[in-house]
Amino acid sequence: MKILYCLAFLALSAQAQVLKVACIGDSITAGANVDNPAVNAYPIVLGRLLGTNYQASNFGVSGCTLLHNGDSPYWNQPAFQNATNYAPDIVTIMLGTNDSKPQNWVYSDQFAGDLSEMIDVFANLPSRPRVFVCLPVPAYSIVSGINPEIIKNQIIPIIKHVAKLKGVMTVNMYAPLSGRPDLFTDNIHPNNAGTALIAKTLHGALLTAP
Repeated sequence: MKILYCLAFLALSAQAQVLKVACIGDSITAGANVDNPAVNAYPIVLGRLLGTNYQASNFGVSGCTLLHNGDSPYWNQPAFQNATNYAPDIVTIMLGTNDSKPQNWVYSDQFAGDLSEMIDVFANLPSRPRVFVCLPVPAYSIVSGINPEIIKNQIIPIIKHVAKLKGVMTVNMYAPLSGRPDLFTDNIHPNNAGTALIAKTLHGALLTAP
């Protein structure tokens, strides 16, 4: 009887130590244009890299913006509420690509405030997660209004500035995928090899963060 009790206690303790990772993002997070996103989207690959002490979940929604006033705000998606209900221990945010579209970037003056608000929403959850803000991956041409120069020269500097002010760590996804158009299916969405590199980069950041 004592042995059974001890085994049950150890099983519950092991379960309690599993850290939940919520990956917030757009179609790149969701796994658009990846073969079998349920297996190869970067949050799923990240979960495999992190191992059994972690549970990574994909809350990416295609087409979404960080901007409240964007054409498809992440804030209005069921995934946003689902992510907050998930009670995560770690949150990664990778948004901004769709914000570069002309109909969205007219609200560029609101981007910093909306990012700051999203960081606060997750950081202040009862589970008190650690928040990581990811720089968007590069775009290699203007596709559906997504603008490579706005991502590089305007959105990324704002993300870095806000993250520094909020005291959260940034994960540079732009650099490792720069100069690698071969890792993209349509100049916007990474292929399987690209998402694997994103997962590897994020895995390294999570494990080495102070």
